[in-house]
Amino acid sequence: MPTEPPPTEIAFPDPRDMPSDVVAVGVDFRAGTLLSAYRAGIFPWPQSNKRVGWFSPDPRAIFPIAKAPHWSRSLRRTLRSKKFSVTIDEAFVDVVEACGTERSEGTWIVPALIDGYTRLHKLGWTHSVEVWEEEDGARNLVGGIYGLAIGRFFSGESMFHRRTDASKIAFATLVERLRAAGYQLFDVQVQNPHLESLGAIEIPRDDYLDRLKDALAGDALPLKENQLAGS
Repeated sequence: MPTEPPPTEIAFPDPRDMPSDVVAVGVDFRAGTLLSAYRAGIFPWPQSNKRVGWFSPDPRAIFPIAKAPHWSRSLRRTLRSKKFSVTIDEAFVDVVEACGTERSEGTWIVPALIDGYTRLHKLGWTHSVEVWEEEDGARNLVGGIYGLAIGRFFSGESMFHRRTDASKIAFATLVERLRAAGYQLFDVQVQNPHLESLGAIEIPRDDYLDRLKDALAGDALPLKENQLAGS
């Protein structure tokens, strides 16, 4: 079970009472503050190390996991190809850093935020899925996704790829594990064309907050396995 960090003095507002997506502004990536934010339906979206907005978007993007996903034909073909191997929590910091450096349009994954998520990882709250490729006798990290888990709630933070479909493989593997472990809510935060192509949908913020409350009240099985089936 994850270890609860010391609470902090930060009190986040109820997003239902806020007229905009930005519900707070401030720099505090302590483990207790981050957990408090996610439990309230809020996540940080830094513009820099000194300018950090805390968001609860309306609408909110989620990936529905109650039913088996319908992946595209090309992704199903890649998943069957056994071209890559997949692990969980084997290279968390490498995945987070790659999610920052591989983004051509800039990144919100600032060093202080990486430190915060790394502390949470050591306490058992944050997780990564790694996609590996064997080349010339070496195993190279070519894709991944990371996020935060509380109860039956998982918040996907970011993903990256260095090979075609590698991030999709990480995403599909995560969905498989969330479903198998009994998770209820897979939050992907803000919709974009890539997430939409995978099957993410948008729901009203109030609906999201109701689902979050239910998901936080339950317990899921551990996500981590030493080695998953090759993809």
